[in-house]
Amino acid sequence: MIPLSKDNSISVFTRSPGLAVESVECVVTLPTFRRPDHLLKTLESLKEQKTPRRFAVIVMENEAEEREGARAAAPLFENGRIEGLVIVAHERGNCSAYNAGWQTALMTFPSFEKLLVIDDDELAHPEWIDRMWGASESLPADIVGGPQIPVFSEQADSRRGRHPVFLPPYDHTGNVPTLYSSGNLIIGRNVLQHMGPPFLDLRFNFMGGGDSDFLSRARQAGFRLGWCAEAPVWETTPARRLDRDWIVARSLRNGVISTLVEKKKREGTPLGGVKVVAKSLALLGASPFRSIARLATGGPTLAALYPIHVALGRVMAEFGYANEQYRQPEKN
Repeated sequence: MIPLSKDNSISVFTRSPGLAVESVECVVTLPTFRRPDHLLKTLESLKEQKTPRRFAVIVMENEAEEREGARAAAPLFENGRIEGLVIVAHERGNCSAYNAGWQTALMTFPSFEKLLVIDDDELAHPEWIDRMWGASESLPADIVGGPQIPVFSEQADSRRGRHPVFLPPYDHTGNVPTLYSSGNLIIGRNVLQHMGPPFLDLRFNFMGGGDSDFLSRARQAGFRLGWCAEAPVWETTPARRLDRDWIVARSLRNGVISTLVEKKKREGTPLGGVKVVAKSLALLGASPFRSIARLATGGPTLAALYPIHVALGRVMAEFGYANEQYRQPEKN
């Protein structure tokens, strides 16, 4: 492997031969961790993209010892079926992997205009790149998100699949005030250059939420956000994520992340911390009534309890609670 960064935190595992870096218009970054089989499916969905745009793929292997994903993907790059490179992000963690890929894109491809993000448990729509690019131009928006549609096994409880943790935040294409996830995203090069590395805060490395924080800070910096409902990715979702304990833990985590992101947003403002606590307590007080309203519509009980779980998570964050689900990826 060839070191790519001065601190040796990023290494090049392999790259496609004769890669014409100057002609690449957009870069697709794809973090991976112990999912070599599904990684190949994700790469196949990228290979089948119907777009005239010249794009390159950066796979960010975040398992620096075994490197199963890197080894599985390498032949596709080395035989030229996919253009781009496979790197190893030696520092473990979700944010570290994203940071490595985004930094590599800026270092390697001098002319790309936009960067797309997809995860190694997702499959892209055949026109994903074109539709995301088109939305970013037509809205216009500097960052555009798209739906991550969960795909459950046939035996899954379909009612639990309608829980808010699995549903996209918006139904229609347009400019939006907030984005939450990097699992389906297109980002202008100008955003990355302005925000600068490290793009994602490493304090969120094993909890998640680094993407929410990045998107919040980008919004604060004046960048426009958008949503493209016509550019889905399909997320293969393990059956364990329908377990009640997993859903409750993810709901509480969403509340924790909400508090942490808001604290950073209000940092340095008068009574910023007090305002965050006051909002959390207000949401906690209102949450039973919001849950009762959801129950009245006939929705699943667990989904109706979501406002309570999120509000509890917000308050628990004030006492240092952090559910670092990515510490044990086999349970995530």
